[in-house]
Amino acid sequence: MFTGLIQGIGTMRSLGQDRFALSIKGNAASIILSDLAIGDSVAVDGVCLTVEEILPDGFVATASPETLQRTTLGQRSQAGNYVNLETSLRVGSKLGGHFVTGHVDGLGCLVESVSTEKSWEMTFAAPPSMSELWHSRIARYIIPKGSIAVNGISLTVADCDERGSWFKVAVIPHTYAETNLCYLNIGDLVNLEGDILGKYVDKLLNHRLAPDSAQEDLSLTFLAEHGYL
Repeated sequence: MFTGLIQGIGTMRSLGQDRFALSIKGNAASIILSDLAIGDSVAVDGVCLTVEEILPDGFVATASPETLQRTTLGQRSQAGNYVNLETSLRVGSKLGGHFVTGHVDGLGCLVESVSTEKSWEMTFAAPPSMSELWHSRIARYIIPKGSIAVNGISLTVADCDERGSWFKVAVIPHTYAETNLCYLNIGDLVNLEGDILGKYVDKLLNHRLAPDSAQEDLSLTFLAEHGYL
């Protein structure tokens, strides 16, 4: 479990088809590596990976075929040069963002980035060839003022259309400068994860009993018979 508050950025170097060496940039290396252990979870651009080996300036991790297919880890040429890094949430730590699981729903594409007086307004939508996947996996969890993780960053949806076919976030200067958002170019791919709480609510609201299942009406008689009154 993560919070979406990025601790540093780094670069990835392929060690084979599915294995990567992560090098942490700058002073963040000492912070992240200070208590990192083999077997720990680290969010790499919002993707939960397991530390297999610790390096002087980073660590080694392996991504599954499903992860490579669904995230930017398997499509680095279409993503930014740097990845965001966050170690897992510790018991008792502050939850400053929102609950991020590190299980990416799908890919988005940066379509606009505008600098304003107080923030960067960044708009994301479905990559041209992935519109159907966007609407089945991502669009339903995009709501105004809702939370969404973009490359593992906890952000608030500032605006979106009714169908969730695009959304805009307002990124404060600190977040923009300290994450890989400042390195993104128009057309670059990003990992997206919808709010886990919204997913459970969606599942419960859309749950349907099988046609042959019986369901008693909730009534005063029912409550009395079962000891509630």
